Amino acid sequence: METLIWAGAAVSLAGLAGLIWCIARVWRARRAKLDEAEMRKVLQKVLPVNTGALFLSVIGLMMVVVGILLR
Repeated sequence: METLIWAGAAVSLAGLAGLIWCIARVWRARRAKLDEAEMRKVLQKVLPVNTGALFLSVIGLMMVVVGILLR
């Protein structure tokens, strides 16, 4: 079960990296002072990545919890 814990930690870290990328991307767009239409395009591109990264983080944390419970 130790491998499940470490695999879950790796998956969760990958999700966290994706969330940090999303935050950085939106932050750069806000600092560029884009108009509303361009900002909407940036947000539409970031939203699926953000959702996927959040999903990875949750799945990773669930893997860690299951690994600890089965240990």
